[in-house]
Amino acid sequence: MGARNDELLARYQRSVMGVFGLPPLVLSHGSGCHVWDVDGNRYLDLVGGIAVNALGHGHPALVSAISKQAAEAIHISNLFTSEGQIALAERLVELAGAPQGSAVFFANSGAEAIEAAIKLSRRTGRSGIVAAEGAFHGRTTGALALTHKPAYREPFEPLIAGVSHVPFGDEAALRAAVTAETAAVVLEPLQGEAGVLSPGTAYLRLARELTRQHGALLVLDEIQTGIGRTGTWFAFQQAGILPDAITVAKGLGGGVPIGALVAFGPEVAGLLTAGQHGSTFGGNPLAAAAGLAVLETIEEQGLLAHAAKAGQHLANSVLALGHPLVTEVRGAGLLRAIVLAKPVAAAVAALARDVGFIVNPVAPQAIRLAPPLVISTEELDSFVTALPALLDAARNSEDPA
Repeated sequence: MGARNDELLARYQRSVMGVFGLPPLVLSHGSGCHVWDVDGNRYLDLVGGIAVNALGHGHPALVSAISKQAAEAIHISNLFTSEGQIALAERLVELAGAPQGSAVFFANSGAEAIEAAIKLSRRTGRSGIVAAEGAFHGRTTGALALTHKPAYREPFEPLIAGVSHVPFGDEAALRAAVTAETAAVVLEPLQGEAGVLSPGTAYLRLARELTRQHGALLVLDEIQTGIGRTGTWFAFQQAGILPDAITVAKGLGGGVPIGALVAFGPEVAGLLTAGQHGSTFGGNPLAAAAGLAVLETIEEQGLLAHAAKAGQHLANSVLALGHPLVTEVRGAGLLRAIVLAKPVAAAVAALARDVGFIVNPVAPQAIRLAPPLVISTEELDSFVTALPALLDAARNSEDPA
């Protein structure tokens, strides 16, 4: 926020396609859980690149890993493989608790991982996919068919056929929707884009039961919830089930683009065979080195337990404010939504930015927080301390009387 920021945003508006709208800030660099704009203003990053910057900004382990790899080989094509790619696949299978014979397909993003999951499901010989209302699985055309929000979908219809959406968490609707024609049920363990909504453990277990009963795949979208975000490596592990496949991305590369489809067991992993899918950049040496560094650092620094503890501290602290505008704090680990009594989330986010906090107004009445997993409770407390004044100002701006 300053002269340099305004100048660059004017150039942005003239030269960058406006699919993201006009950003409020031009960021120049970051360190730990803070970022700076081009005018030198500092912000506590409570969004983390939308759950991407798992280790924050400039983490020495990640910087060292990708610097070393960049000097050796950034890309080699998937005509070949690398030791890092193999090690990362093995590590993902291990951390997911997937059975022997499981395998990984590497892509560049979460949306591409979903595309791979759609093709995997088609190889069952069926084409029906059950997804959930409120779901967000990406914006490529296949992933968009599974995404629910009409504003994202309608300009590009018709999308792929055979996708039905059921109310999230409605067990009766899920029972009715899954049939012998269903190739896959695709669900997020927590719907981030919808405001960090949980369907409950029983619902996920029912999805497992129904898909097994009808011979369909259960695909869980762990793109946002995976890689320790909710306090376990993957959110499904808190439900005590094993899916047939998961999609991951975001936190895996700590900022280096990478996505992956993990297929559980040889039967599922074997559905896609040579030549049926591919990716030019997926799992290249640089991305694999980043992924391995992120996973190793999360384990070494005990960030799973920290995410669970810090996230609960954040939720308790916000609720303890007793502010009349806060009705609920949803989510798990360090994926949280502060739910508001009035649709002033955008105003709160703008006010927060003015005093040095970056938060995400994911819905009119919900503020999403997905900070780096390395964030300290002191840093979280600094936001909680500032929050009442932000809420008061947002409420007053809506209703000056």
